[in-house]
Amino acid sequence: MSALIELRDLSKIYFRGRQKLEVLHQMNLEIEEGEFLALMGPSGSGKTTLLNLIGGLDSPSEGTITVAGQRIEGLGQSELSRWRASNVGFVFQFYNLLPMLSARRNVELPLLLTRLPAPQRRRNAEIALQLVGLAERAAHKPGELSGGQQQRVAIARAIVSDPKLLVCDEPTGDLDRRSAAEVLNLLQNLNREQGKTVVMVTHDPKAAVYATHTLRLDKGALAEAAEASE
Repeated sequence: MSALIELRDLSKIYFRGRQKLEVLHQMNLEIEEGEFLALMGPSGSGKTTLLNLIGGLDSPSEGTITVAGQRIEGLGQSELSRWRASNVGFVFQFYNLLPMLSARRNVELPLLLTRLPAPQRRRNAEIALQLVGLAERAAHKPGELSGGQQQRVAIARAIVSDPKLLVCDEPTGDLDRRSAAEVLNLLQNLNREQGKTVVMVTHDPKAAVYATHTLRLDKGALAEAAEASE
C-alpha cells in the first residue's frame, strides 16, 4: 500500500477580528490508498476543516497537501475545481439534491463539467445508481425518496466520475439507524470492492466501526481513537 494522501506540517488559522483561532496545528498524516478512515472528535475540534482541506474545498494557512501525487495547496481556483471533479467525490450530511431533477439527472450533474456526450453521461449515471442499489428509482425525484435513498443518490453522484477518494462529512447524521446502516454498508462495499479510499467524519462510534482505521481529532491534533479513550 502507498499513501494516497500526505499532509505535512498542516495548519489552519482563522481570524475573528483581532482574535486568532488555530483550528489545526502542524498536523502530519498519511492515508493509504484503499483505506477507510473515520475521523472522530468533539464539536469544534477541526474535523470538517480537515476534511475540507483534504478535498480541496479550503486552503491551509501553512503546510502541504498531496493527493495521488498532486500538490493541491497552491492550485488556483479553476485548477482546483478541475482537480476536484476528477479526483474527489463528496458526501455530506444533507444530500444537496436538486428537488426538480430526477435521481438520474442529479447523479449526472458532475459529468456536465466533462466532455462526455449526453448518452454516455446518462449511461454512467445509470451505472452509478445501479451500484448503490437504486436503478429502479432513476426517474424518481428526491421528494419521492426516503432519506436513506436520497443519501444513496448523493453517493451515486459522488462516484459517477470514478474518483479515487470519497470524503464524507457526517453522512449518516440525518438518518435513522436502519438507513444509516444501509449507507455505511454501501460505503464499506465501495471501499472493499471498488477500491475507493474513504475519509469520513462522524460523531457516532457505531458508524466508525465500519472503517478500517479510526483517528480522534481534538484541539487541532490527531490521536489514535483507542489512545484517546483511555
